[in-house]
Amino acid sequence: MIVLDEEIYDLELAARIAVWYAGRVISITTLRPKTIIKDDIIPTLLCSASRPTFVTINGSDFWRIVSADPRYAIVCVDLPAWRVMEIPDWLQRALRMPDFRSKHARMGKVIRLRPSHIEYYESDRRVCVIEWRK
Repeated sequence: MIVLDEEIYDLELAARIAVWYAGRVISITTLRPKTIIKDDIIPTLLCSASRPTFVTINGSDFWRIVSADPRYAIVCVDLPAWRVMEIPDWLQRALRMPDFRSKHARMGKVIRLRPSHIEYYESDRRVCVIEWRK
């Protein structure tokens, strides 16, 4: 399951991800409808879902802030809001990489997708850097 931050959730964006992703693509608001969801509660909500991958462009509130947890993955895409329609392409490229290809491989990681490389950390909070595959 891919869970999109409410800041970026859009039916067209979700549909573009669903073209290549076999699981569900939902908004974070689906996990707690009709309420305002603050960033600090998102990890708790993710724990209530079945091994979700949360996607956001709000890296400053998640990258190196949130602890990695084996029950979910967080992907921070380093793009401004006006470029959110590029997220499906970035996400698909990242999820094809061996370190993130399967749900099992990406759970417990907080991942940051940057133009030149990918960074991630796990429970030890040590940042690993990998280059984008050509």
